[in-house]
Amino acid sequence: MFGLSKLFSAKSVQKQPIISALAAYRSAAFAVGIEQDFIADITQNTDKSITVKLNLPFAAQSEMPHVAQFLTERLKIDVNVTASVHLKEAAKFKAIKHIVLVASGKGGVGKSTTAVNLAGSLKNEGAKVGILDADIYGPSIPMLLGLVGSEPVTKDNKQLQPFDANGIKAQSIGFLVPSDDATVWRGPMASGALSQLLNETDWGELDYLIVDMPPGTGDIQLTMSQKVPASGTVIVTTPQDLALADAQKGIAMFNKVNVPVLGLIENMSHYICEHCGEANHVFGKDGAQKLALKHGVPVLSHIPLAIDIRESSEQGKLIADDTDAVISKTYSAAARLVASTLYYQQHHNAIDVVITED
Repeated sequence: MFGLSKLFSAKSVQKQPIISALAAYRSAAFAVGIEQDFIADITQNTDKSITVKLNLPFAAQSEMPHVAQFLTERLKIDVNVTASVHLKEAAKFKAIKHIVLVASGKGGVGKSTTAVNLAGSLKNEGAKVGILDADIYGPSIPMLLGLVGSEPVTKDNKQLQPFDANGIKAQSIGFLVPSDDATVWRGPMASGALSQLLNETDWGELDYLIVDMPPGTGDIQLTMSQKVPASGTVIVTTPQDLALADAQKGIAMFNKVNVPVLGLIENMSHYICEHCGEANHVFGKDGAQKLALKHGVPVLSHIPLAIDIRESSEQGKLIADDTDAVISKTYSAAARLVASTLYYQQHHNAIDVVITED
């Protein structure tokens, strides 16, 4: 441990012990350590307290209280840690730095709900975020964001303006097709419509664009995976054997088109009994963990089967925005892990994404 005499001189803070302590910080929601380049400023407040300001190259602001607690305990002084988010990498598409595909091998696993709450959590972590509803046959993002009935707007008759959903820029095929009408399109038509929606929306500057993909591993999914310059994908599954078998196919598809699988999210993982507080694994146990180990990817989160998620979704609200809810913290941890993994891939273990014109 470092004593006060080593941390403070007569005129300034001795920064090296603090830098070393930050480098030693580890978290289940971080794919990287806190590097020296992240440090913007270290200020001495009093003879027993300091403030550390970080410029994070990924979205993770809610991790800062944990970092502060770690430094306080390690350095034996009061440490306050603040952070702003500034992604360093160049935009991959228009002014968008990362496109993350949220996919599932089959429908009914809560993919869209997971996608919007992941987007909301990234926003709450300090990032500029958008969401594209690419689920062409069952667009649910308008309902989940409370935008049912909204009609698209264009300023120049060339590009559509995305809708603002509490700080998230949103676009969906559901805004263009009546909600009670069936979308009867063949694969090439659907793929073309989605590409057009992506290209002809004025997204502005975004750190992360979350794409809610259609379920399955068919022509639409393959075409979108090849044409969208995605930084990575998140696979949503439930613990059921059938869902896991389909998730396996999804992983195989993304591996074939060289889109990195950032991890799995196990939705409806368990149910917490209101009476005894015990976790009941209604749909099975440890399925996602076994699949993740098989492919060498992390399980980003275990989302419980909870009535709060359903109620928030039906009201067009995000449970991720309720920062006091335990489930919100679960989504937040997954968002931090996705963001830090993308940074790690880009700067420490870069993987080239192949985009074809086929």
